Amino acid sequence: MQADNRLLEEMLSNENLNKAFLQVVKNKGAEGVDGMKYSELKDYLKEHGEEIKEQIRARKYKPKPVRRVEIPKADGGVRNLGVPTVLDRFIQQAITQVLTPIYEPIFNDNSYGFRPNRCCEMAILKALEYMNDGFQWVVDIDLEKFFDNVHHDKLITLVMKNVKSGEIVSLIRKFLVSGIMIDNEYKESVIGTPQGGNLSPLLSNIVLNELDKELEARGLRFTRYADDCIILVGSSKAADRMMENVSNFIEKKLGLKVNMTKSKVSKPNDIKYLGFGFFKDRNDGLWKARPHEKSIKKLKIKLRELTKRSWSVNMDYRLEKLKQVIVGWVNYYRIGYFKTKAIQIDKNIRLRLRMCIWKQWKTPVARYRALKKLGMEEWKSKTWANTRKSYARCATSFLQIAIPNNLLKKRGLVSLLDQYQLKHI
Repeated sequence: MQADNRLLEEMLSNENLNKAFLQVVKNKGAEGVDGMKYSELKDYLKEHGEEIKEQIRARKYKPKPVRRVEIPKADGGVRNLGVPTVLDRFIQQAITQVLTPIYEPIFNDNSYGFRPNRCCEMAILKALEYMNDGFQWVVDIDLEKFFDNVHHDKLITLVMKNVKSGEIVSLIRKFLVSGIMIDNEYKESVIGTPQGGNLSPLLSNIVLNELDKELEARGLRFTRYADDCIILVGSSKAADRMMENVSNFIEKKLGLKVNMTKSKVSKPNDIKYLGFGFFKDRNDGLWKARPHEKSIKKLKIKLRELTKRSWSVNMDYRLEKLKQVIVGWVNYYRIGYFKTKAIQIDKNIRLRLRMCIWKQWKTPVARYRALKKLGMEEWKSKTWANTRKSYARCATSFLQIAIPNNLLKKRGLVSLLDQYQLKHI
């Protein structure tokens, strides 16, 4: 274990603080309650950096309340995010950087969330490994508003087991109780850790590592990403027993709440885990992953927004936004199988883009000129330019000839199918 002053001075070292500063600036992010932008942090630290260091050493630094932001969830609820000030994010990042090397050797191999060199993909691959080893009953435990229900005293007790710097432990507690600003009204934070702070992911793993240790001690096969945890067992009876035992441990030992309406015991094809669904391949009999239907639905909604005719942006900007969404989505789901869905979605994107282009050409004269420029014959250009057909009818008929798929691709349209095939070579 590192000595008190050594860990604190490591946290306050120029090297660690510079690294923290660069990370906060890279992450950008919204302003906290003081209104300071991330771009203003550098000048602020030049003027007040030494003073802040001394306040931390003397245990006199006082974090500001976090700004509450509500993010709508797909199920109709909201996710409460807490936005710390840029300065507090900087200090939290500096703490995280020195504590991570202490906790990484302690954390379980089956924990994948918010850890260096680990990602969702690894959690899915581990789950598939267990399923294909014959553990085909899933205990899917949903923790109710995990970040809002963490007990501060339990968390600090866990931190103190491995962090012997009183100043850093004191600073962590101050961040936990710094309070919340909701519509300019201050509210005490007597429980929970704000989801949105740089320190919160590490603190969540410290709490849930206790669950990992319990599951490992029982010899269970599981995979966890932050508060999303599934346990895989060999029979329905064992799954029911695990659901009861593990739920009791979570509520009585960790002081957290299990949402029993969302938690369930089921086969892999009936769960949604980290945006993925699972299916059994008829050819080889193996369990495989694919984007869950809800994930596909969310993507379609996003793509509809980006291909609305009423969105008055130029085509270059529209295509760039489509590229960002498509490439990012495929990168996340790259280990999944969704070729058929990709073909269907690509077809719909092209249809909607043709409608956007037809609307942008506006008048019969402009449409005639554009069609001629695309190499259409005189009579076709005149007839099509003066049609009274709806946008959809035009897009599904003659515009497929005038604006073929390869032309849209050349113009900059990225295809889900192409991206999918790149990942599955």
